[in-house]
Amino acid sequence: MTNKLAIIGGSGLYDVEEFKERDFLDIKTPWGSPSDQILKTKFNGKEVYFLPRHGRGHFISPSKINFRANIDALKQCGVTDIVSVSAVGSLKENLPPGKFVIIDQFIDRTYARNKTFFDDEIVAHVSMAHPTSNGLMNACEEAIKKEKIEYQRNGTYVVMEGPQFSTLAESNLYRSWKADVIGMTNMPEAKLAREAEIRYASVSMVTDYDCWHPDHENVDVQQVIKVLLGNAVKAKNMIKNLIDNFEKHIDPKDPTNNCLDVAIITTPEKRTQKTKDKLKIIAGRVLNK
Repeated sequence: MTNKLAIIGGSGLYDVEEFKERDFLDIKTPWGSPSDQILKTKFNGKEVYFLPRHGRGHFISPSKINFRANIDALKQCGVTDIVSVSAVGSLKENLPPGKFVIIDQFIDRTYARNKTFFDDEIVAHVSMAHPTSNGLMNACEEAIKKEKIEYQRNGTYVVMEGPQFSTLAESNLYRSWKADVIGMTNMPEAKLAREAEIRYASVSMVTDYDCWHPDHENVDVQQVIKVLLGNAVKAKNMIKNLIDNFEKHIDPKDPTNNCLDVAIITTPEKRTQKTKDKLKIIAGRVLNK
């Protein structure tokens, strides 16, 4: 099997200019259209895909992102590995603006989003105990170290609905949970990637201390954008390193690889052809057996 890497770019990361070979793909899915055209490129001889999560120009609110279409479209491209690059607020003093965090856990506080591909006739329960892939995390760590970026390996990301920032009470609540960062976009993205059997890792770039911090009581977009621009330069260099190294870190025993084998609970006679056709990209491997 050919391993293919996709980067999902968050706030501030809408393009990687070093990708000179450009083929923009318009991909349709049973779930609608993805956030924007998917950039297919070759970099150092490797096929890579890039999708800006909020669209180029940032016109899609976190709650309006079509996460299912994004993941289905990438799966149609043959993507096996996704690295999410996201802007986040910090919930800890030792994670200042500019620092990167390689996420290994999430707390999903979103409530207004479609969170599964298996919501009609066919029911599946995938394990999310370890939502990110260890091999991809290793690749991210190596890529970050090469750029001498300040970072933390492992961290918990609270995913809030947004688009408003937290209240002070909410921010202090999340800090009491010992969470590390807060953002609005990695859920249900990570859940859907798992359902699609795509290995997933998340690199969070701290743009600000959340409002718990006395110096950041009023988090504003202009303040965030200033840090975003600096982070984006570092992120692009990290991505180039990732393209070179990710394949050597792939774990053939990663539980993502065949998680649907033990996830689908619906009996075969209840699975209509219409629903199997809808899920052919995501789950055809197991549904067509």
